[in-house]
Amino acid sequence: MSANVLQVEIRNDAGKGAARAARREGKVPAIIYGAGEKQVMLTLNARELGKELAKPGFRARAIELKAGKETFLALPREVQYHPVTDAPEHVDFLRLKKGEAVHVFVKVNFINADKAPGIRRGGVLNIVRHDVELICLPEAIPTSITVDLTGLEIGRSVHASSVKLPKDVKYAISTRDFTIATVAGRMAEEVETAAPTASIADVQATAQKAPEAAAAGAPAAAGAKAPAAAAGAKAPAAAPKADAKK
Repeated sequence: MSANVLQVEIRNDAGKGAARAARREGKVPAIIYGAGEKQVMLTLNARELGKELAKPGFRARAIELKAGKETFLALPREVQYHPVTDAPEHVDFLRLKKGEAVHVFVKVNFINADKAPGIRRGGVLNIVRHDVELICLPEAIPTSITVDLTGLEIGRSVHASSVKLPKDVKYAISTRDFTIATVAGRMAEEVETAAPTASIADVQATAQKAPEAAAAGAPAAAGAKAPAAAAGAKAPAAAPKADAKK
């Protein structure tokens, strides 16, 4: 893929004072290092940098930094932002050499979730890796890696070996077939979690009611005396016997 181009200026002044002065002029301080060469301090146009940051995969794109007749091929490594305004305040670039492979993290995009039977039946896509580390030439860095979820059932996983990579691109992890995503059964997990809670509540309610039920319905224990009658109270009259002749 062709590299994006950013116009830059080489700056000779270092330190916080010089960086603040550059920001007041609408510029963003930057530095480029690596490839066995000395680091170079730069400034970028804040508006042009903002346009590049708005594009997806900024840290996974080779960029040509042009300073007059001099050009640097670089890969963005870190962007520092203002804690309040979120405006970019500093950018670190890694110098690249054409024909020399580089390690880069590339975003993973998932497609066709509506064609995954496991997700349609209530399963949940569990993303293990939102990006993957690749090894490739600077001119071959892909903008993203695409994972097709078509046909994925509950309990099944997407492994690295099932994702097709562009030509001359390989995974940095080569010793194992790592997992990128899985489909988990959400409804089964909810049932398993809710059942023990309901069972414990029922047991506690039953234990509280048991002594009351026993006291109300059980016969008096052997040898226990009936409660004494109130002072002056008469015993109830005996019920009249039924007339045998009637």
